[in-house]
Amino acid sequence: MRLLIVGTLKGQLTTATKIAMENGATVTHAEDHEQAMRVLRGGKGADLLLVDVALDIRDLVMRLEAEHIHAPIVACGITNDARAAVAAIHAGAKEYIPLPPDPELIAAVLAAVANDSRELVYRDDAMARVIKLAQQIAGSDASVMITGESGTGKEVLARYVHTRSARAKRPFISINCAAIPEHLLESELFGHEKGAFTGAIARRIGKFEEATGGTLLLDEISEMDVRLQSKLLRAIQERVIDRVGGTKPVPVDIRIIATSNRNLADAVREGTFREDLLFRLNVVNLKIPPLRERPADIMELAQHFVKKYAEANGVPMRPISAEAKRVLSTNRWQGNVRELENTMHRAVLMAQGDEIGPDAILTPDGDRLDLAKTPPAVAHATMAAEQVTRALVGRTVADVERDLILETLKHCLGNRTHAANILGISIRTLRNKLNEYADGGIPVTPAGTPGEYPRMPMIGA
Repeated sequence: MRLLIVGTLKGQLTTATKIAMENGATVTHAEDHEQAMRVLRGGKGADLLLVDVALDIRDLVMRLEAEHIHAPIVACGITNDARAAVAAIHAGAKEYIPLPPDPELIAAVLAAVANDSRELVYRDDAMARVIKLAQQIAGSDASVMITGESGTGKEVLARYVHTRSARAKRPFISINCAAIPEHLLESELFGHEKGAFTGAIARRIGKFEEATGGTLLLDEISEMDVRLQSKLLRAIQERVIDRVGGTKPVPVDIRIIATSNRNLADAVREGTFREDLLFRLNVVNLKIPPLRERPADIMELAQHFVKKYAEANGVPMRPISAEAKRVLSTNRWQGNVRELENTMHRAVLMAQGDEIGPDAILTPDGDRLDLAKTPPAVAHATMAAEQVTRALVGRTVADVERDLILETLKHCLGNRTHAANILGISIRTLRNKLNEYADGGIPVTPAGTPGEYPRMPMIGA
């Protein structure tokens, strides 16, 4: 956890620094915006900024956005001023906390941002075999490919490998290759020199240099453009990188872990992923089975999430009833551990009485999980499918594909990443299709608001 503290607040942020360090954070201090930006550009990076509320937070947010630096801001003030808190959040801060700091409050903020509370919880033999292999290879510098469906816990396993390696005390840097536009991903990975392109107002150190000495996680690497894959291959082979606009190679010392929820062998055959890069990355493959294939983990994880969210929300920790356990055990969990976690969070909040019963095991829409697919619902779905099939007669495959893509995008309010996940295609393929439709004069739903950092609850509100 890398924390950047900006400002002084009459010495109160010094106290916050000590508390943060006691909770395992690496802390850097900057007196003002200019110094903060130099720190962030210089490769030290930050997972969270604690900023004096008296500083111009909107200006800092705009500077970060202009240079495509992604780090959540938590504003701090020495009074519990509601107006100051609201103004800070309107300016772009994710949260406001009063100082002097409460140790538990600082710890909670760090955990919420870094998600340090994620634990590797398992009981099933299928998962135990994966963990055993991870333990065997953790001490090496071998590149690791972690594969599995979305929500199975690939990043959690990557952190597990890092914390058991010789690099554990060095940075663990993660970059989501699917979440960053193609034209920015190269700069994010390798950094850039001042003036390398429009908006490059200063030298910026990329993720490879940030991770030097530690581990770099390339999340959803299958979404990386083929042209950039060749530069990545050179970086992995020769352990040197070239900043965008740079004139000399920069040596790096990192371990690479990559993840994908797609079959990369298929991507190689389709020409969207380089075979030589796959060989370089796939020295060891850790394949996480979906939750439905490790049934013993379902209840172990469910109990873990009940305890976690009961404590987080200040509610009694209720046992899971036998009927609720049956509901949980028989569900398919298409969203895997992520879906189960959200379900149990809802259950903790909705449960009444002495136990968590089936009435509290709900879908996001508020329906009981075990009743969400009743025979009437199945009949309705079948009838709807028949109507759709009849409507397809006489239409070309291209027309049907176009309408499906555009309707899905509309349903997702323009969010390209969500639409691509629903359609089962890469974000790059979706963008290419949308560009093709737009060039043909077909209206395309504009991009929605980019995914924001999950909002932390106001503690003490």
